[in-house]
Amino acid sequence: MTQAPTPPGLELDRAHRRRRRYMIAFWILAFGSAAIGNTLTNRMDADRYGIPIATWQIATNELTSVLVSLLMLPFLLRACDRWPLHADTWRRRLPLYFLGSVLWCILHVAGMDLLRLLVYRLAGVAFEPGSLRMQLIYEYFKDVRTVFVIVAFWHMVEWFGRRVKGEAHLLDAPDVGPPVESVDRPERFLVRKLGRDFLVATADIEWAQASGNYVNLRVRGRDYPLRSTLAALETRLDPTVFVRAHRSYLVQLAQVTAIEPLDAGEARLHMADGSVLPCSRRYRESLRSVAAGAGPVPARA
Repeated sequence: MTQAPTPPGLELDRAHRRRRRYMIAFWILAFGSAAIGNTLTNRMDADRYGIPIATWQIATNELTSVLVSLLMLPFLLRACDRWPLHADTWRRRLPLYFLGSVLWCILHVAGMDLLRLLVYRLAGVAFEPGSLRMQLIYEYFKDVRTVFVIVAFWHMVEWFGRRVKGEAHLLDAPDVGPPVESVDRPERFLVRKLGRDFLVATADIEWAQASGNYVNLRVRGRDYPLRSTLAALETRLDPTVFVRAHRSYLVQLAQVTAIEPLDAGEARLHMADGSVLPCSRRYRESLRSVAAGAGPVPARA
């Protein structure tokens, strides 16, 4: 049985996973150090100004905040993987990160208040968080900074990692014009989905993914199944426009914003819509050659 291809964006190379582990370890150290430091300074401030509060209460308040933040951290890093901020995407994605910071604040306040309530009840002390509205406003001014520091740090680390690996960016669009040889290049494909027929323009196809006896044509975030093999489809498309990247993927070169080298000679393609597709070692050099305008080269076996 043929193994189904991994969905775009789910393939993380070893170097990326290693950077992710280091990043989580860094934030555990950073958040933990901040919690300990804040506990000590708040204890000193309470003694200085005569505020009646026990050390365990100060520590609980600080550690619950850190614990909830660390629990949410992997989800924020995964969002950064799924919706990275590139030069051509940051304007439309930045508002999503602001909305994400609001969600982070709500979950942060709810989570730490529940944990504090549990600890205070076990200690036999009443927990009084005060006005929820004021708490959300107060915490948001801190959380929005936290979220964007994490996002900025993640992008900096990933940018540096790609530069070390030698990331290639497509600076120029391929030349426009008909192929030299006379080849039947269809301008559109007839596909059937949910009992309806659709005409899919060839120029709108962002990539094609093999799926059993069909090929899924990706157009503006939607998949349209075409009864064909990927190899047969490839022969009908302009090789200077559509390039094989993987045994299961054929991509429109203009939709590729970056080629990120991975371990063992493989690569990862960052698409214009934010999706990430695999590029196998067999097709990587051919794709880079077409991107550089040198034309396709035979794929390695």
